[in-house]
Amino acid sequence: MRYLLTLTLLISTIFYVNGQTLKGKVYDSKSVVKNIKVRNTTQNRFTVTDKNGDFEIIAKLSDTLSFESLFYEPLTVVVKQFHLDDISVFEIKKLVSQLDEVEIKAEPEQPVFEAETFNQEFKDMIKEDIKKNPHLYMPKDSYGGGVNLLAVIDLVAKLFKSKKPKVPVYHPLTYDQLDSLFTKSSFFNKRLVKEDLKIPENKTNLFFDFCSAKGISSALLKDDKQMELLEEFVINSELFLLLIEQYGKAKATEEEELGEETSKD
Repeated sequence: MRYLLTLTLLISTIFYVNGQTLKGKVYDSKSVVKNIKVRNTTQNRFTVTDKNGDFEIIAKLSDTLSFESLFYEPLTVVVKQFHLDDISVFEIKKLVSQLDEVEIKAEPEQPVFEAETFNQEFKDMIKEDIKKNPHLYMPKDSYGGGVNLLAVIDLVAKLFKSKKPKVPVYHPLTYDQLDSLFTKSSFFNKRLVKEDLKIPENKTNLFFDFCSAKGISSALLKDDKQMELLEEFVINSELFLLLIEQYGKAKATEEEELGEETSKD
C-alpha cells in the first residue's frame, strides 16, 4: 500500500513539473495541415500533426512551441494558459517558392479530342484491318452484300478500350526500395542519412524498416516529388531518433532496477 501511494505521488509530481497535455490543430489559409513538426523546445519533446491537423504534446506555462515544415514558414509560440484550457488553433503560412511556379508551368496540358482526326484514324484502322483479316469482312453469304458488322463492332470496342487511361497504383515503399534508393540515388544517399538525418550508421537498416512500416507511398519516388519525400524522411528520422532515445533510457532504467534487486538479494 505504501509503495502504491509513493508511486502515485511520484507520477503526480512528474506530471506537475513537466506540465499537461496540450491539444492543438494546425491550419494554413485553406485547410488543416498534416505532417507539421511540433516541438516543445523547452522540454525537448517532439510530435507531428496527423491527417486532420491534430496533435498532442506535453507542455506547461511559458514553454516554447515551434512548428516547422519544408513547405511552411516556421512558427514559434509561447504557451499561455488559454492554450492549456482547450484545443488551440495554430495558423501557419505556406512558402511560395520558385519551385511551386515551375511545377505549375510544367503541368501537362490535357489532350483535346478532335472528331475529324479521330474519324480519319478510325478509317485508316479499318483499312489496315481489312488487309490483315479479309475473312472477317466477307459477305455473310455468297449472295448477300455488306461487311461483317460484328467484326467492325469488335474493332470499335477494342479501339475505345485502348484509349481508356490507366490509373497507376502506388504501394507503400518496401525495405528493398528504400535500400536501393539510398544506394543508387545521387540525392538520397548514405551521406544524407548519416549527416542530415543524423541516423547512426549501425541503425541505418533499422531506420529503413521503420520508414517501411510507416507506409510512405511509392508515388513519392517520382522526380517532381523529391521535396515531399525528403520531408517524410526528415519527420520519420526525428521520430525514429526519439524512439531510440526513449528505448535507451527505458533499458538503462530496467538494468538499474535489476541491479538493485540483485544487490538486495
